[in-house]
Amino acid sequence: KYSTMSSTTKNSKEKSPDLFEQPWLNKLTRTHVAFPVSIFLLSAVGLLYFASINTQLSVGTLAALFFGGTLFFTFAEYSIHRWVYHPPENASEGFVNLTYKVHGIHHDYPKDKQRIAMPPWLTVLVATILLLVFKMIMGQFSFAFLAGFFAGYGLYLLIHYMVHIFPMPKNRFRALWINHAIHHYSNEEILFGVSNPFWDYIFGTMPSKEIKQEILIKK
Repeated sequence: KYSTMSSTTKNSKEKSPDLFEQPWLNKLTRTHVAFPVSIFLLSAVGLLYFASINTQLSVGTLAALFFGGTLFFTFAEYSIHRWVYHPPENASEGFVNLTYKVHGIHHDYPKDKQRIAMPPWLTVLVATILLLVFKMIMGQFSFAFLAGFFAGYGLYLLIHYMVHIFPMPKNRFRALWINHAIHHYSNEEILFGVSNPFWDYIFGTMPSKEIKQEILIKK
């Protein structure tokens, strides 16, 4: 049985502390979500346009690659969140410290708007590395596939920001707010999908409706 916990903690509305002694380094760890979201979504549009005029692939193939890339992102989102950002008990101290700087501090200060998404310099670095890796593996198929991946990434960042900052809606998207609140405030070992719960169902980290109803969430 999962524990019941209020969705407000003593750090829920406070700014997170600095991670480094050097002020300039700390500035590089913060950003408004609009910057990385814009970078990924604009890159997705550019890559899809590039693929449409510089490859001989059909519209159907481009569409399939795009949506395949988006689906692959959702798997990457789930996998990294579960197996990297939440290290096992036997993980090394160095790895635990690294994951805390990348993700753990967000759990301690979930309402800090400037630590919900990766900063622009890291966004550009990650996007560039992904482009090189995908191009090496997939050739001309990489551009549309990566466009879908980047679109998924941008939408994930936007959704992640919304579920932390905006009030819970009264429509079907309400489940995203509830799921992520349970992950943050009740049990960190379940509900790793932020943008969607698909892989939680596949890997068995989606609690039953009865258990979810037992968890009190006060928004």
